[in-house]
Amino acid sequence: MPPEPPMMSMDDMTETQKALHMAMMKMDPAMMKGMMASDPDVAWICAMIPHHQGAIDMAKAGLKTGDNAEAKRIAEKTIREQEKDIAELLQWVERYAKREGN
Repeated sequence: MPPEPPMMSMDDMTETQKALHMAMMKMDPAMMKGMMASDPDVAWICAMIPHHQGAIDMAKAGLKTGDNAEAKRIAEKTIREQEKDIAELLQWVERYAKREGN
């Protein structure tokens, strides 16, 4: 396994790196909270919602600072697909998790 890269301070990061880092920092605690549900289905669904939101936030960082047309197209596609997935996950939570008392 290759060695882990050294941690960078926020001051040493590019605008893109900062945006990606902030998306990860926002996503990780929310995923951890979601996975704490006692029902395994609810736990993974609730952990996936912030995971998909993290992908949206990262794609937006790519759109804001990137300049490759194909990468921008992929970012836009990612946003559309992840928003659709989040809506589906939230509908599932509405139907099943609240009924189960989780």
